[in-house]
Amino acid sequence: MRLIFQECSVIFTLVNLVGALSQSFGQEDAISTTIINFNNEKMQITWATRKLFPGKNVSFSYIFKESKQKYWKTCPTYLLTQGYNSGCLFNTEGYTLAFSIMNSNGSEELFTKRLKSDFYIKPNRPENVTFFWKDDTVTVTCNKPEKGVKCLRLELQYKSKYDRGWQSRTSKCCRVGEQGFDPRKCYSFRVRLKRIVPSCNVVDYSSDWEAETFWMNSTLLDSCDDEIKTQSNTVILLSCLMILLLMIFILLILLCKWQRLQKSVMPTIPEPKYIFTDLFNDHSGNFQVNIPFLANKSMNFAVL
Repeated sequence: MRLIFQECSVIFTLVNLVGALSQSFGQEDAISTTIINFNNEKMQITWATRKLFPGKNVSFSYIFKESKQKYWKTCPTYLLTQGYNSGCLFNTEGYTLAFSIMNSNGSEELFTKRLKSDFYIKPNRPENVTFFWKDDTVTVTCNKPEKGVKCLRLELQYKSKYDRGWQSRTSKCCRVGEQGFDPRKCYSFRVRLKRIVPSCNVVDYSSDWEAETFWMNSTLLDSCDDEIKTQSNTVILLSCLMILLLMIFILLILLCKWQRLQKSVMPTIPEPKYIFTDLFNDHSGNFQVNIPFLANKSMNFAVL
């Protein structure tokens, strides 16, 4: 009999425990919050105030287990939606956080939760990003963050103007490389840091994208439109050069034809006073020897 009573007591205790847990989980599920730990520096917790508390204001308080001040703090900076509190922004002071959402005067607790703040980290953008292009391989590096490097991955995305969407490559922080790039094409690149899920984060948070850059064969461009301009300028330059060479060729042909036409229409007439110049220059003035030559010159002059 005693044994039966003990078993009933255990069953009753378990039922109460399950009920309490169900009630606790139901309370957490009743209010959906978005939690972001910005690089372990600032915490932001938001809630859908219009859906959860229509026409009402709520208050927010929090405490970090590791904080020196062992008391609940009120929210230093509220985020507003249409004039109502919809979130809180405060400094990250530890790893174990408890927060509570209450009515406006703090007399009634509406929601409470405990969590590990470092499971909600959203990293900063990568700093000092450098690109190295060699042959068909691009390597991207960035500075290592001071904390949590093992929990970070560096993601590289790229596309050319011929690609429909971004292609992605992820590697350990803080170096990533990819092969197969065409040096004749312009590519858009962007990089960001990602937290590993679920070993480091319970939420898949990534940093904002670093500013997009444009590269073609290790040359940094303002945009991939410069590739089109460069090709157009090259085509224009080559066309002008071809036209110039063609004009020079045509001018040479016309010059040769003009000389032939000039000779056929206007034959060369010898100067009379220089008829006998060759007699003295080529034959040292020996008149007797050059009588036949002089006779030929005279006959040619007479014909003209």
